[in-house]
Amino acid sequence: MKIIGADFTSSPSRKKPITFAYGELDEKVLKIFSVEEVTDFIKFEAVLGDAGPYVAGLDFPFGQSQTLINNLGWPNVWQDYVGIVSKMDRNQFCQLLDDYKKHRATGDKEHRRKIDELASSISPQKLYGVPVGKMFYEGAKRLLATDADIVPVRRLDSTKVIVEAYPAIIARRIVGKNSYKNDQKKKQTKELYLARKNIVDGIFSDSMVDTYKVSVAMSDEMKDKLVDDATGDTLDAVLCAIQAGWAYQYRDRGYGIPENANPAEGWIADPLFLSAEL
Repeated sequence: MKIIGADFTSSPSRKKPITFAYGELDEKVLKIFSVEEVTDFIKFEAVLGDAGPYVAGLDFPFGQSQTLINNLGWPNVWQDYVGIVSKMDRNQFCQLLDDYKKHRATGDKEHRRKIDELASSISPQKLYGVPVGKMFYEGAKRLLATDADIVPVRRLDSTKVIVEAYPAIIARRIVGKNSYKNDQKKKQTKELYLARKNIVDGIFSDSMVDTYKVSVAMSDEMKDKLVDDATGDTLDAVLCAIQAGWAYQYRDRGYGIPENANPAEGWIADPLFLSAEL
């Protein structure tokens, strides 16, 4: 099975591209054979439009919280409210979220999905700092335009399957909450380099194989690339591919997504959440 991992950005460019990792899962061995940086959404769409079959893990929130959906009066079906969002331009969407927060009480402005609470990830409304709200806007409408299964938010019985990934989950298993990447050159320290090296070493450990049900294989040159890329984008793309490979192992169990996960919000594919209490 072809496996794809993607570290996503809401504004792809030469300075900050979308990074893809490509691999193949044979039995329980995930061979990572290449990475690719793309600087525009046209290529991103082309990758998702590939004939397949494939399983892809993409690092951005596929949905918004049930609270926001309800409060904005959006339809309670993912493709319907994403369809509304896709008719907005980016500024309109950002203004909508800013206006929504204006008169709400502190602590009740940016809502998290159930999976965000479990994953300790930020609200998909966030527009500043790490702008995952903009990532949702740019990513979800492009998912809507594909003919792939978007698990668990839209099922089409396609040979192409896309799951939401979150590479920080794997990184935390290995280095805890220690940082391992930075986009700013002056902040790309030796400590971050060593953390990336620990993560790369860790993904080959017996405990990771037991957890993710896949044994990762790649060239020494590829390993060096994951460690040397101080932005962490290449490493994150590979971690997303590992989560996608794990999801494929659970294809007969909803790709590892609990049956009662909210299909309007979406869900992160990772063994940590396989038996989450909802």
